[in-house]
Amino acid sequence: MAGLPFRNIRAVLFDLDGTLIDSAPDLGAAADKMRTDRGLLPLPLERYRPMAGAGARGMLGVAFGISPEHPEFLALREEFFTNYESCMTERTTIFDGVPQLVSRLVECRMAWGVVTNKSARFTEPLTRKLPLFTTAGAVVSGDTTPHAKPHPAPLIEAAARLGLAPGECIYVGDDERDIVAGLAAGMGTVAAAYGYLGATTQPAEWGAHATINSPAGLLQLLESA
Repeated sequence: MAGLPFRNIRAVLFDLDGTLIDSAPDLGAAADKMRTDRGLLPLPLERYRPMAGAGARGMLGVAFGISPEHPEFLALREEFFTNYESCMTERTTIFDGVPQLVSRLVECRMAWGVVTNKSARFTEPLTRKLPLFTTAGAVVSGDTTPHAKPHPAPLIEAAARLGLAPGECIYVGDDERDIVAGLAAGMGTVAAAYGYLGATTQPAEWGAHATINSPAGLLQLLESA
């Protein structure tokens, strides 16, 4: 579905979890430790994976069946954060095809960056530790601006850090809020259908300009524009 939104593009911005990295094993382990610390049976990763894109809210929902309205949610969330902080690079991997995609972008002198709802408390040490991110021109976290996605402010901030107009960028993400934010920022949008999608999620309904089933699909999209 290549077309106008992908022509004259000078940068690609990506969501982080579920788009560039598979952090579900570490997120799930952080939540599951809370279960086993309380004498509860561990849960398989397959239970946690579909909710990995929802961060603490998703992980605590799986582990304990609670929502942010629960009176103990904030205390449990901080415990989860502490657990995750201690293990967040132990099992996390880069999705297959992503290193090749980033290398190709760099070869083509196309800027790239990250816009995530993950707070800087986690984003900064994580991206410093993984060699993939040494060539990223911008890393914007969920608390970098006063608003997180689906608000467009973080995407606009990332474009500014690259010295570009939002319309010169595209945004790739595996959640509907990524597409909402990208559209609101005036960027071309790409839904990453290989990310953390629940069984009832329908990326085709998000309104993205295109959908890809693998990182390589983005290269094909850009090269055919």
